[in-house]
Amino acid sequence: MTIAMGIAAIAVHYFMQPSGLIVGSISGLSIVIYRLTGIPVSAITFSINLILLVLAYFLIGKEFGIKTVYTALILSPWLRLFEWLDAKYDIDPATFLGFPNGTTDYWFYLLCFVFILSATQAILFNINASTGGLDILAKIVNKYLHIDIGTSVTVAGAIICCSAFFIPGNTLYLILLGFIGTWINGIVVDYFTAGLNAKKRVCIISPDYEKIRDFTVNTLKRGCTLYNAKGGYSQDDKVELQAILTNEEFAKLMEMIKDQDIHAFITAGRVSEVYGLWLRHSKNHSELDYNRPLNI
Repeated sequence: MTIAMGIAAIAVHYFMQPSGLIVGSISGLSIVIYRLTGIPVSAITFSINLILLVLAYFLIGKEFGIKTVYTALILSPWLRLFEWLDAKYDIDPATFLGFPNGTTDYWFYLLCFVFILSATQAILFNINASTGGLDILAKIVNKYLHIDIGTSVTVAGAIICCSAFFIPGNTLYLILLGFIGTWINGIVVDYFTAGLNAKKRVCIISPDYEKIRDFTVNTLKRGCTLYNAKGGYSQDDKVELQAILTNEEFAKLMEMIKDQDIHAFITAGRVSEVYGLWLRHSKNHSELDYNRPLNI
């Protein structure tokens, strides 16, 4: 979480701030307030996050709240560190990135910021944490209204983007870029989150289904379902085994089938989200008695 927030701070400090873009986030709102008041971005971010963290603890849950307290509070020190380095060593982000005479490429800044931040958000969401700020609002909307997390990020961010109109001299071009960046952010967060949460739905028809069932239950520690099936071509009675596995578990299963030379017809499809007993099984993996059936 510490490293992830350090990367997020790099995205904010070296790509968002120098570009003048206000992408929908608490950092973006902090930049607006900074330009209007002169208060450091790190101090504004810290203050807003304190309020949102209280909401996270009570509305989302203790685990999410505690983890987000840590990630949100560590962001401000990271930003302060980069502010100190800039002041001490006179670092110009545009020059550092190779832009002549301090000029900027807005699209380059926008895409770098969005992709770096989106990857960080997806990683933290995957471990039931967040970068704080806007992510807290998005998570609340996701939990209570059951809207995709990426869509929640986009809606909340678009509202914050509107604050860019209060910055004197800010052009409509930059404001529209901020809206575009917020929209891309939501899409990329959904993409990364789906990739991190992806599972395999495996369907296997084999005369040696009992060996596969035993390996799935006793080695992989996963449940499976057996269906009676009838071959459409041969008219033979068969058994189909279905299981939801992680990518690593699927690789182990395929390796076992290959090593034991098991004849099988196998299909596997991607499952982006799994709820219910599968997740509880994963969380309490080391505590379950696999010989005791689950009451469903």
